[in-house]
Amino acid sequence: MINKYCPICGEENECMTGAGEHGNCWCDIEEFPNEIFELVPVESRRKHCICKKCLNKYREEQKITKNR
Repeated sequence: MINKYCPICGEENECMTGAGEHGNCWCDIEEFPNEIFELVPVESRRKHCICKKCLNKYREEQKITKNR
């Protein structure tokens, strides 16, 4: 069973893995920085999908931090 809530923000993650004909999701083509998984509680790592909003927010925060 797919957990449909993001482990970081708690909102729906819109994961479609296994739901469609090809079983693909938006996250299949995304690159997730390894550091983002440190924001996920240990018991949820690799079990609950991070949402696109949190992924984009993390990327933006990293750009801001690196540009300082």
